Amino acid sequence: MSIYDFQVKTMTGEWLDWSAYHGKIVLMVNTASQCGYTSQFAGLQQLYEKHREQGFEILAFPCNQFNDKEPGSDAEVKAYCEQSFGVTFPLLSKVDVRGKTAHPLFHYLVREAPFRGFDMLTPNGKWLDQFLREKHPELHAGDGIKWNFSKFLIDRGGQVSARFEPTVQPMELEAAIQALL
Repeated sequence: MSIYDFQVKTMTGEWLDWSAYHGKIVLMVNTASQCGYTSQFAGLQQLYEKHREQGFEILAFPCNQFNDKEPGSDAEVKAYCEQSFGVTFPLLSKVDVRGKTAHPLFHYLVREAPFRGFDMLTPNGKWLDQFLREKHPELHAGDGIKWNFSKFLIDRGGQVSARFEPTVQPMELEAAIQALL
């Protein structure tokens, strides 16, 4: 099984053509345009511009499951991301990424790359861990996606290579991406 076994819709309502991604390194990210981590769009765009010619792609999946931080329509999300951050990588149709209503692709991603904890040596890692334990213990428990901007790095064969939590900034993925390129 690989990411190519799942159907996902684009923001225009069409099925994504996976053939454009075969043989490429793909970073899959659940996003939200009104989140404290929204500034990561800028870093994601930098990674995309830097490595796209080498066969690197980003697929962003807007999600409104975490404190309603993605309330807009697909069109509103797309316009905001393009205007505010110059995003040129594909934004897919809004999905759920955890729980019973999660898109099957995200069940697969989480199964292949379980939660390994936050980096407790960083202030941001400590903060998110404490925030989730106190305010959203149901999100902290288990392997599910914890918050917006969880990132899954996919190798050229469509297999999950690594998982990065929201507290990991996009440019911190540079070495992992280069290792696969």
